[in-house]
Amino acid sequence: MEKDPSFLFSGIHFNKKKFSNDFAKFQEKKGSDTNESEELREDSSFIESGKSEEKERKLSVKKRNRKSVGSGETVQGFDVFKSSKSAGKSVDVNEDNDEAENGPSKKNKELNRQLQRDSLSRKKYNIHVSGNNVATPLQNFDELSSRFGCEPYLLRNLKELGFKEPTPIQRQAIPILLSGRDCFACAPTGSGKTLAFACPMLMKLKHASTDGIRAVILCPTRELASQTTRECKKLAKGKEFRIKLMTKQLVGKADLSKLPCDILISTPLRLRLAIRKKKINLSRVEYLVLDESDKLFELGMLKQIDSVVKACSNPSIIQSLFSATLPDSVEELARTRMHDAVRVIIGRKNTASELIKQKLVFAGSEEGKLLALHQSFAE
Repeated sequence: MEKDPSFLFSGIHFNKKKFSNDFAKFQEKKGSDTNESEELREDSSFIESGKSEEKERKLSVKKRNRKSVGSGETVQGFDVFKSSKSAGKSVDVNEDNDEAENGPSKKNKELNRQLQRDSLSRKKYNIHVSGNNVATPLQNFDELSSRFGCEPYLLRNLKELGFKEPTPIQRQAIPILLSGRDCFACAPTGSGKTLAFACPMLMKLKHASTDGIRAVILCPTRELASQTTRECKKLAKGKEFRIKLMTKQLVGKADLSKLPCDILISTPLRLRLAIRKKKINLSRVEYLVLDESDKLFELGMLKQIDSVVKACSNPSIIQSLFSATLPDSVEELARTRMHDAVRVIIGRKNTASELIKQKLVFAGSEEGKLLALHQSFAE
């Protein structure tokens, strides 16, 4: 059984008389300990009273600040307590900062969405482009007026001619030319290339002028030049555009610089003769189109094309090449003569149109060819 350690001292008597001096020292020490404890208690009570006074002072300051905020007066030294006007200003500043930060990000997001829509549209119509900042393809002919301000006469003529929806080459080439970019395009025969360069040409010229020739279309053959002239006149119906075909009679005239003409359509040889004889001025030409450029860039016509291109000295000229095939040599020549051009290819490069039915017929002689042609026309 455990006992208290004091039992060890039972039976011992302390002689206070004998050890009076020691006993007195012990009493003094005990008294000093009690005094120290009392002083500590007094100090703690003083600290607590000081803390309570400080709390009361803070509460009184808060009450005064609340009263000053309610009365519309600001307290100097305390930025936390602001009036409603200053708080409103800070909120407006934060909103402006948020708008400034979110502005570029919203523009980038919208730009990325537009690029995605453009790529999906090109994939749908089998359009392949190469170049920087290529214009968005057309979805329909109504966008000519909503996006580019096309005049009503041109839309009316398109409907009368039976054009309901733009073909793939028209969807992409028209916006590129209307944006002021050079373009060389490869599209199958019968895909609407003539309309793809004639429509933006008429839209940019806007109206007839007496300033001289403002657009030139070069074709490799006289038959194609005549056909292009007819198509341009159909599109320009309702406007007083002067569209001329370069003929022998025009070449034989003394001075072609006074010829009232907005759009001139010619073969390279006839136009080169007029340039060499100094009968024509092409310094104000705004549009130069090379139709069936794969034929125009053959060795026999290359010098003639160069003379025409040099005569069209307007620095802001827009050049375009259209062809059913685009050999690598023609593409290299086109890049040397164009600035920041966009390449447009419909379908596969240098292939025939999938919409045209092709048939091979064997004929034994030249007379057999004529008979086969008569038979196919009859069918």
